[in-house]
Amino acid sequence: MTIRLVLAGCGNMGYAMLSGWLKSGKLPPAAVFVVEPNADLRKRAEALGCSAAADAGDIPADAVPDLVVIAVKPQVIRDVTAAYKRLGDGRTTFLSIAAGTPVATFEAILGDRAPIVRCMPNTPAAIGKGMMVVFSNRLVSDDTRRFVADLLSASGEVTDIDDEGLMDVVTAVSGSGPAYVFHFIEALTVAAEKAGLPAKTARLLAMQTVYGAASLAAESGEEPGVLRQQVTSPNGTTAAALAVLMGEDRLTHLLTEAVEAARLRSIELGR
Repeated sequence: MTIRLVLAGCGNMGYAMLSGWLKSGKLPPAAVFVVEPNADLRKRAEALGCSAAADAGDIPADAVPDLVVIAVKPQVIRDVTAAYKRLGDGRTTFLSIAAGTPVATFEAILGDRAPIVRCMPNTPAAIGKGMMVVFSNRLVSDDTRRFVADLLSASGEVTDIDDEGLMDVVTAVSGSGPAYVFHFIEALTVAAEKAGLPAKTARLLAMQTVYGAASLAAESGEEPGVLRQQVTSPNGTTAAALAVLMGEDRLTHLLTEAVEAARLRSIELGR
């Protein structure tokens, strides 16, 4: 079968995305070629039925994949991408999931004919619940945009932006956002323990409450503010707690500061 996709890097995120593509039937294993220098990581790709090699030079010489997915750490992105320069003639699209690496970096390495898609995923993509935001350069065709979006949808929700500068905001919101939620669970757990609950019960209540509330927000079709109001009886327990969180827009201000700090750091790293 023709190689349609080359996956450069089969670490945690690369492997999670690969598993999603295969399980969902987006691609058959025979259509994927994995390049991964780590032998153990390479073996797990082979266990899924994919061909794999340690070096990009081992890709069949006559292969012209539709897509090369760059799924390596930003520190090695230039060296890894340079190994695929022969595919930068315009027939193959490159999809990067490396945080903070602009499209211009790939264009400088691959040449001015290469279609480039930059994607910011987040860690829930590992269980098919991720948020993927993409930006494409002018050379990416509409058909390829749809192909990429369909592939990424195996890992969660997909949306696109037209201004690459907004990727720093995306990084600060959905890229770093899971850590904010995890910390909220930690903090709610601590609060529950201090109020008297056993540690195991406190953790279960905090985690399941966040999970259930997020699922309801995603599936109900109601605005989060409406759902909040539905839980909040006048002068009730929830109202008392929200008076602390929402007084002087306390939580909103705190999250705004957090997102801005992450956005500015993303800009620094991009430089």
